[in-house]
Amino acid sequence: MEAKDGSFGFDFAGTYTEIIPSRGSIGMQFGPRAALVEFLPQDGCVLVRETFDAEETHPLEQQREGWQAILNRFARHVEAGV
Repeated sequence: MEAKDGSFGFDFAGTYTEIIPSRGSIGMQFGPRAALVEFLPQDGCVLVRETFDAEETHPLEQQREGWQAILNRFARHVEAGV
């Protein structure tokens, strides 16, 4: 993963550990850490909730902002109908 301007980047690899369409969830493992993405129906919309194991190198708030940026980008993609 890398910033558009090339100022920041890092390698990121993982494995999907479970995909459960009936529950609307995707689990993944990356190194010793894990994350879960859930797609939850809510008031005629879909709430996307992402839960992740934090790492110790960067502050929790910075990690939260990074995951939120990914979700925001996904929302823009979906809303554009692409």
